[in-house]
Amino acid sequence: MERFVFFGGKGGVGKTSISAAYAHKCARAGAETLLVSTDPAHSTADVFDQAFDDTPTPVDGYDSLEVLETDPEQEVTEHLMETKRALGDQVSASVVNEIDRQIELSHQTPGAHEAALFDRFIDIMQESDHDRVVFDTSPTGGTLRLLSLPEYLGGWIDRLIEKREASIDLYERAAIGDREPRRTALGDPILARLQGRRERFEFARETLRESATFVLVTNPDELSVRETARALDSLQDYELQVAGLVVNRLTPEPEPEEDGRGARYLRERVQTERERLRELETSLDPPVLATIETRVSEIKGSFLDDVAEDLDVSITV
Repeated sequence: MERFVFFGGKGGVGKTSISAAYAHKCARAGAETLLVSTDPAHSTADVFDQAFDDTPTPVDGYDSLEVLETDPEQEVTEHLMETKRALGDQVSASVVNEIDRQIELSHQTPGAHEAALFDRFIDIMQESDHDRVVFDTSPTGGTLRLLSLPEYLGGWIDRLIEKREASIDLYERAAIGDREPRRTALGDPILARLQGRRERFEFARETLRESATFVLVTNPDELSVRETARALDSLQDYELQVAGLVVNRLTPEPEPEEDGRGARYLRERVQTERERLRELETSLDPPVLATIETRVSEIKGSFLDDVAEDLDVSITV
């Protein structure tokens, strides 16, 4: 298994429980593990009965497990404020008010959350010294938009660099006599910032392709199966590795001697779910790494051990 492991899937399939169980398994095996929750619901605190924030916090009862919970609103605010500071250093005072207005409008624009969160992803991947970093991601659509950013924004940054270099070149050509042009490619702060952004996106693109893998969590129902198939197609389009699938919340089969109304309902449900499971096993390329039965109790405490044992996912670092 790669160093960075992303658990994704449709909303409500149990990604948090499964990613927490996997992080638990890694930590119990002695790997220094960081579990990163990027889902705004932040159920990780419920799993471990402990509060977390945006800094790696040791989990009670573990020697080698930490949890970090991102705050989407805080990430967007900090991302935009950092952009404001960078722009403010390069423009005249008369433009600052317009920057403030645009920053305020940007806060709620589509993509602001993904861009800010992706920057946080890059920081974590660059700064973490853990053996294994496990990401509990937001529902599939948001995650796929997030993962597409290195390609889309990388190309956008390349075009901005070209335009800035052309602008500097034109300014230098317009210089008259002995007057030294103020704008040169060497030391130009805007160009330096754009190049820095490009390096971050290149790092993200390479890391996601070479050092990361994805595990898709699904339920044995038609909607979940369809969304899983679409997610696999998208991940393959981005040339990202998929380790396999975890089928969660399978209905336990009743005992053979049970024949009441409830037992008959359960058998019919089990039959339908097994058909969906066979569909996943035969029609999709990644293997089914684990099948997890529905638990009556929340997956926390000793139940993490039970689920972790069912996860046939390598923890070799």
